[in-house]
Amino acid sequence: MELHYGDSSFHLTLPPGRLLAVIRPEAVAPADGPEAIIAAALDRCAGVIGTFRPGERVVIITSDITRYTGSEIYLPLLAERLIAAGIRERDLEILVALGIHRKQTEHEHRKILGPLHGRIRVVDHDCDDPGELAFIGRTSNGIEVTVNRRVTEADRVILTGTIGFHYFAGFGGGRKSILPGVAARATCMASHFAVLNPGEGSGKNPLATTGNLAGNPVHGAMVEACAMVEPDFILNTVLSPDKRIMAAFAGHWREAHEEGCRYYAERFARPLREKADLVVVSCGGFPKDINVIQSHKAMEYGSQALKEGGVMVLLAQCRDGYGNATFFDWFRFTDLASFEARLRSHYEINGQTAYSLLQKARKFRIILVSDLPPEEVRTMGLTPARTLDEAMATAAALLPADYTAYVIPEGGTVLPVVGCTKLTPK
Repeated sequence: MELHYGDSSFHLTLPPGRLLAVIRPEAVAPADGPEAIIAAALDRCAGVIGTFRPGERVVIITSDITRYTGSEIYLPLLAERLIAAGIRERDLEILVALGIHRKQTEHEHRKILGPLHGRIRVVDHDCDDPGELAFIGRTSNGIEVTVNRRVTEADRVILTGTIGFHYFAGFGGGRKSILPGVAARATCMASHFAVLNPGEGSGKNPLATTGNLAGNPVHGAMVEACAMVEPDFILNTVLSPDKRIMAAFAGHWREAHEEGCRYYAERFARPLREKADLVVVSCGGFPKDINVIQSHKAMEYGSQALKEGGVMVLLAQCRDGYGNATFFDWFRFTDLASFEARLRSHYEINGQTAYSLLQKARKFRIILVSDLPPEEVRTMGLTPARTLDEAMATAAALLPADYTAYVIPEGGTVLPVVGCTKLTPK
């Protein structure tokens, strides 16, 4: 079996009788071409689009280049519907939901907008510019919600993006276009901080986890913030592992999103009867394993199939290092208690990801096949290896003779779920 690593691959051979299963997402071929899928979804919004009036200012929020969504396909089709309803091109604006990410280049804008580039005004959200932000209220937990002023001043707001698993918000898409997408930095930080239980030393909230919306405090904060904006509708895609549009959901910002989450969970969560002693996980190669922060997703999902104290072999080249300048610095805290204390007093979103990685490093024995310096891998609590053969030799010394194993070739796209037949987002 070939497992992707960067632009290359490693061959995996397991002894007879050890493999429980190869875990893959459900293979679903799109029923139609992407344009037809988007058109059918937008047909469901014909009623609300019919209420748009000439002269109204319309803001369409879309994702940045770090999250491919199929925007170059659906944004022109969406704009076409709005123009047919009487909205002038000069009254349309694309707002790129950067959250706390960097601004986009013109080349990246061109990739996001496709044929619309040069026709429709495009603006990057800036989470740190007070002149571009407006306070709109507080959540029930006291989070001050401040968002891009263009959203509050628009007559109509449309959210676009893609639905997928998120390791503490449950799922991406929908309400995330508002928070963190177009929110102030302080609002982003406060909402992500909800991943931690109240009270020093109480750790991560168990409901703030992959594939769960019910009772999830991070999701709850995002929903409350989105309700303050009350977008007119959303258009969210679901992508296949090879980034083709396989479905689209449009309509009320909460109902259509939840429908899309159910669809996604049914196809990308795989029910398992038992956990294994060994899980071999590939992120899926470049760009999915471009850095540690991106590769953490495959580590998180794959760990759901692993017995406590079990061994994970993770293939993640990490050619661009960690993905953030401050990420590795968090590992100066080698125990979870001191790490959590620092995270609570000096919260950073990347610190939360580092904390999650260290949690797994303490719960499991993780061997990382990467291009990272071995001493830095050890600092993160992981065992370094340069090849899959080296990693498997290390794993063999840690495993019982009769060990069981799962192999996950596309670790960032499939969620193992043990002990139930169906994942229920809400």
